[in-house]
Amino acid sequence: MAIIVHLDVMLAKRKMRSKELAEAIGITEQNVSLLKSGKVRGVRFETLEKICAILDCQPGDLLEYSPDGG
Repeated sequence: MAIIVHLDVMLAKRKMRSKELAEAIGITEQNVSLLKSGKVRGVRFETLEKICAILDCQPGDLLEYSPDGG
């Protein structure tokens, strides 16, 4: 996949667990896990906005485009 998700890196930098993020943004821990692994086909801007607000980061800190897939 050409989009690489760095959610796990940002969680580690903020010393936050997936469960805490899930509760804070109102999605399941399983969905956070799917986001972290990049196994989702899309993410709502509303969800991305909440993640950025909680982790105090920019969308570019979470997502990277790599033409060769990583």
